[in-house]
Amino acid sequence: MIAVPDSHPDATASASPIGHVAEVHGPVVDIVCETLPPLHRALEVAIDGGSAVLEVLHHLDAHQVRAIALHRTAGLRRGTPVFDSGAPLQVPVSVECLGRLLDVFGQPLDGGAPLESLEFRHLHSPPPLLADTLPSSSILETGIKVIDLLCPFIRSGKTGLFGGAGVGKTVLIMEFMQAVASLHGGVSVFAGVGERIREGHELWHEMAGNGALANAVLVFGQMDESPGVRFRVGLAALTYAEYLRDTLGKEVLFLMDNVFRFVQAGSEVSGLLGRMPATVGYQPTLPSEVAELEDRIVSSRLGNITSVQAVYVPADDMTDPAVGAILAHLDTRVILSRSQAAKGFYPAVDPLASGSNLMERHFLGDRHYNVAHDVREHLARYRELEDIITMLGIEELSEADRLVVQRARRLQRYLTQPFHAMTTQNAGGGVSVPLAQTLTDCEAFLRGEYDDLPEERCYMRGAMGDAS
Repeated sequence: MIAVPDSHPDATASASPIGHVAEVHGPVVDIVCETLPPLHRALEVAIDGGSAVLEVLHHLDAHQVRAIALHRTAGLRRGTPVFDSGAPLQVPVSVECLGRLLDVFGQPLDGGAPLESLEFRHLHSPPPLLADTLPSSSILETGIKVIDLLCPFIRSGKTGLFGGAGVGKTVLIMEFMQAVASLHGGVSVFAGVGERIREGHELWHEMAGNGALANAVLVFGQMDESPGVRFRVGLAALTYAEYLRDTLGKEVLFLMDNVFRFVQAGSEVSGLLGRMPATVGYQPTLPSEVAELEDRIVSSRLGNITSVQAVYVPADDMTDPAVGAILAHLDTRVILSRSQAAKGFYPAVDPLASGSNLMERHFLGDRHYNVAHDVREHLARYRELEDIITMLGIEELSEADRLVVQRARRLQRYLTQPFHAMTTQNAGGGVSVPLAQTLTDCEAFLRGEYDDLPEERCYMRGAMGDAS
């Protein structure tokens, strides 16, 4: 049940019912009422000694609305009175949310005490005015060599992390959290959309073990919950990110896993509301629903929000309508490759498929742009020659091509590194490499200063300062 304190400005919850339940179809509830509540209004109904929250999503006629239940509807009967909460869906916000595991209503899932807060924020808050937003102006360094060099994060930008199961997506997300906290003194907000209970449990305990949880908020809508919960948990987590941005004025990293599950939940809700499906069976409101979430991930004069979003690609089809709708809002694309993971190259980032819209000379500067271009050129040439090397051997290549291949193989191994998030697997601990050091090392590789160094000396290490 949504708690609405009397001191809250939206505390207009009716003491008498505004209507009653007419029909129940799974999570869909039709309500008859004299005065129609506005769209997105949160309603409450009693079920078997407890209560459930409904969100109004459709006006059927002058006296009937259709709502989606955010709790289980088992036990809900026709004629049950429905009460108006007096506000849209909202969550309690407080600086004490750091280090907590919460649900879509802001209630604790970690066994701790509820958040003590007299301030509530609506899930459907509008984005800041255009005059109050700040454009992308610099790179957000992560200390991860391959990302900072070839597909850098843009401060206040949005990054898509495309990858399947088992390629290190969750580890990479935890490393981003660690980097923002240690390098930038920032905080992280993680939205688990349709997460498996096992995944959420492992993430929570790993973050608690490596110290990242103290500077993070985890908001979960689990796979077994109502599609309405999975559809709104991203907005709930984003509400906490906006609060931390506006209150603390810090660098806020907003992570969502998985945006495709958000789209799937919206498709389920759309079907339950009786809307006609559109392209490939997706909801007709797909672009506007994605935009409703993405357009709020902006930086203001009070602080920055930088977003990293894991995206599942159905059947590896990048032309899928859901992937296309998400891609339209992204600044950077990080493609995790299973072939890279199979070779033991972690993070398993495909350096040629990944990239950024702002990989331009005037934004990165001449040095960064030139080094990234030359590294990508060496790796691309090596990929072109791999089949020839496999069939005929490297001896059949020209002297120039052999030199390119040898340097590309060392660069491949240099762009791997151990992570802080995997300290239990890394005896030497994780490493973080500043971008300036990465550029210096890559320039040395390209000049041939490490041509005589064994390849294994370049693998899973930090800077090359003491490699020789």
